[in-house]
Amino acid sequence: MNHSFNNKITYFSKDEIKGVDIPEKFTFPFYYEPNPLTKIAVSQLQSYLENEFRSEHNFGLNKNHSGLVIGKMFGILVTQDSEGKLGYLSAFSGKLAGTNAHEKFVPPVFDMLTENSFFKKEEEILNQFNFEIEKLESDEEFIQLKFDFEKYSQESIDEISAFKSWIKTNKTERKKIRENIQNESSEKELIRQSNLDQFKLKILKESWEDVLNSFKQRINEFEEKIEGLKKIRREKSATLQNQLFEQYSFLNKNGETKSLGSIFSETVYEKPPAGAGECATPKLLQFAFSNNLKPVSFAEFWWGDSPKSEVRKHKYIYPACNGKCRPILKHMLNGIPLEENMLLKNLGEGKELKIVYEDDSFIIVNKPAELLSVPGIEIHDSVYTRLQDILDVEPLIIHRLDMSTSGLLVVAKTKEIHKNIQHQFLKRTVKKRYTALLSKAIEGKNGEINLPLRGDFDDRPRQLVCFEHGKKAITKWEVIEKTQTTTKVHFWPLTGRTHQLRMHAAHELGLNAPIVGDDLYGTVADRLHLHAAYLEFIHPKTKEVVQFEVKEDF
Repeated sequence: MNHSFNNKITYFSKDEIKGVDIPEKFTFPFYYEPNPLTKIAVSQLQSYLENEFRSEHNFGLNKNHSGLVIGKMFGILVTQDSEGKLGYLSAFSGKLAGTNAHEKFVPPVFDMLTENSFFKKEEEILNQFNFEIEKLESDEEFIQLKFDFEKYSQESIDEISAFKSWIKTNKTERKKIRENIQNESSEKELIRQSNLDQFKLKILKESWEDVLNSFKQRINEFEEKIEGLKKIRREKSATLQNQLFEQYSFLNKNGETKSLGSIFSETVYEKPPAGAGECATPKLLQFAFSNNLKPVSFAEFWWGDSPKSEVRKHKYIYPACNGKCRPILKHMLNGIPLEENMLLKNLGEGKELKIVYEDDSFIIVNKPAELLSVPGIEIHDSVYTRLQDILDVEPLIIHRLDMSTSGLLVVAKTKEIHKNIQHQFLKRTVKKRYTALLSKAIEGKNGEINLPLRGDFDDRPRQLVCFEHGKKAITKWEVIEKTQTTTKVHFWPLTGRTHQLRMHAAHELGLNAPIVGDDLYGTVADRLHLHAAYLEFIHPKTKEVVQFEVKEDF
């Protein structure tokens, strides 16, 4: 292989690409199958990472390596130079081992880590603020003041409470005396004692208030200094962030540039999310446009251990992320013909929607894979629209299946029936069973997965495992068939979270085996091998248990 552009481009040899066609259109970044050229480049880069790459970065692949484990997304961009020669560029998202400078990999769009850069200087100032804040927060006097305040606050509560109990006892005693006294002077004495008790309580409260206020005042002095420093730090951090947004300036094939701030100001985000502009693909395109290289195709893959929250598998190919990259790539790929966006293609067209059962209350259908349950923004064809065409009444969708999932759906014919069955779903009394084909042989025969889930705000519609903010998600499972390379299981979802079964299958804390054909959490196949096979609920009119089952076709 020959190298040029400071060893950043790796040219293919004639033998490596013999008989391989150059794609007419560039890869659609958010849903794609790598073409033969891309596969060759990915294979070579993965071989390089495995055998030649030297870095202190811990990907988690070498179990003897100490330090924090951080897997990384890598990317390749197949390009064609002005002489028509084909090669590929390589990049990684973020930085490796605290630096952006690594042989073979293209530089970032803007290197924040350059010595004496404005970012490093401002970072030093921010670090000084952090030091001053930490110094104040850990000041022994400040810590002792807060400790004493809590201590004396509790003592004041205890002493005042005890004094109130004493007053209550005195009041009880005076009540007994009143029952036997017969002269006015004795009554006046009792009133005097009562007033004296209240006076003493007032003095006690004021005394404690003075003590606690003295602590509060000294604590406030520290807290005001800390909050003042934090406010300045926030302002400087925001200013620095805006400066960075302007430094990240992205090219396209027409030589047009746009800053990160400008790109995201036109989106619902308004401001760039953390890490925007640091992903592999924008780096690759920037280098290509800057060096008169024509982009041909690209791919990104994960290298190393999976993060604890996401599903990322070692060596698996992934699309570009939506939250950070979609707005940037919209500008960078402007004017470049792209492959068809398969996300906008109706893959359910021509697939039969079979009716399993029908009466005057509801209809049960067997939804084919890739047919929407309800109309989407771009695709109108759905279970709902097809039933509209064949029913005399308006179909009322009670629950949904992911587009890629096949299986049983119940649709009501009246509002009363819809309300009744929907209430059964909400109460979790409807029994559901799914069948899935997993992408490897797993250990164990059955079990329960309890992993809370939430949406990935930077990369919708993907989900994350999140023990802090995620919603409860529980799935029971049982193996029904196993080969050397796959496992067929039954799933019983006890909750109904988005992508619950797909995440629980794929995540390393779940079964660590993506469902075959899962294009979000695994690898693409002819279809997602997930099927809603069984439904059981109470018939709203007959009040009898009704059961429906349709076997999977995989």
